[in-house]
Amino acid sequence: MLLRFLKQDKAATSLLGCVALVALVVPLCNLLTPAESLLHFSAYSVSIMGKYLTFALLGLSLDLVWGYCGILALGQGAFFALGGYAMGMYLMRQIGNRGVYGNPSLPDFMVFLNWTELPWYWYGLEHFWFAALLVVLVPGLLAFVFGWLAFRSRVTGVYLSIITQALTYALLLAFFRNEMGFGGNNGLTDFKEILGFNIQSEAVRACLLMASGIVLILAFLVSRWVIQSKLGRVVTAIRDQEMRVRFLGYRVEHFKLWVFVFSAMLAGIAGALYVPQVGIINPSEFAPLNSLEIVIWVAIGGRGTLYGGIVGAVLVNYAKTLLTGWMPEIWLFFLGTTFILVTVLLPDGLLGFWGRRLREQKQ
Repeated sequence: MLLRFLKQDKAATSLLGCVALVALVVPLCNLLTPAESLLHFSAYSVSIMGKYLTFALLGLSLDLVWGYCGILALGQGAFFALGGYAMGMYLMRQIGNRGVYGNPSLPDFMVFLNWTELPWYWYGLEHFWFAALLVVLVPGLLAFVFGWLAFRSRVTGVYLSIITQALTYALLLAFFRNEMGFGGNNGLTDFKEILGFNIQSEAVRACLLMASGIVLILAFLVSRWVIQSKLGRVVTAIRDQEMRVRFLGYRVEHFKLWVFVFSAMLAGIAGALYVPQVGIINPSEFAPLNSLEIVIWVAIGGRGTLYGGIVGAVLVNYAKTLLTGWMPEIWLFFLGTTFILVTVLLPDGLLGFWGRRLREQKQ
């Protein structure tokens, strides 16, 4: 099945090949070559590439639910941040008695705030397997409860988009509060170890980059399999003609809910991979603007393709890295202008335009 897919979709095969090349060659170069070698990448370069891959996974998750199910979710950043917080809590529990105050049971920020005991929802997060479980369960459970209430009430279109953004903003306000036990405005940072290894070492950074690439490839293949299955065909039909699908006897809300939850889980995994590579997670990740940026990634890359979300995420964030280092004040103007031009001139995104040109040339 995999070989048949690789033969049928050359564009996806090329993209996955590029991801595999970055995820495997860069870590190997860093592990096998000395620091002064031209083949050796700096710690910053490895971290930034790993961050791009996590954003690509996040773009893929939104493309799945928006491009194929027609649900414009403006709260995808919330699921990303929740997965990041689950991983950040695990990393904070690894600091132990090396904290500022030498208290192995409380993170340093809790000592600052005069907490006397660890909150119950921090229990078990000293174990990696438990944190990994929460990375998918917490975003998935929130998406399930929210989606079940929204879809059974037949909330659709712009109303659903507004509600998802309201959910994100509510979480932003909640996580800003010090009494919530998540670090307040400063969030979680100053991580030391992951799985017993120094999180700042080149080997760990290389492994995180490799893990990000492998997870992205697996997520793409699973998403592609879902889309090509009967479930995926029904979901696509719901996007195009929801009432007809409903009249045929399908429980539309169940299909929407399944895709919505699966998309949220992918976003949570992206957040978990993002946090150890950037070294911080704070409430700003819940900002509604972040979720809007994810929509722009997918729109620019081309929604309804899966790889459009990946390409759009990498291109936009690469441009952001360049422009914010050169003229940070023009970034938002550039992003807004690009989004308007793509929406008006290239409604199918860059990959949609490219694919149409190739089909025209063949004819």
